[in-house]
Amino acid sequence: MTGFASYIPYIQIILAILIIAAVLVQQSDASSGGAFGGADNWNAGYHTRRGFEKVTFNITIILGVLFALFSLLAIIIK
Repeated sequence: MTGFASYIPYIQIILAILIIAAVLVQQSDASSGGAFGGADNWNAGYHTRRGFEKVTFNITIILGVLFALFSLLAIIIK
């Protein structure tokens, strides 16, 4: 198990880079007013994700869960 434990930091670095890339790829329609609580319409920020937007959203969630699991695994192994 010590062989696998030496690879965990590298896996975490790769996952962190992939999470950053996935978040930056996602589109945001929020204006500066929407970012501070003001909105132009009553349902700002609520829309159905479709296509590429849905895929990137799901990939971001999966990468985040994997990063958390590898972080917990690193704590347990040490």
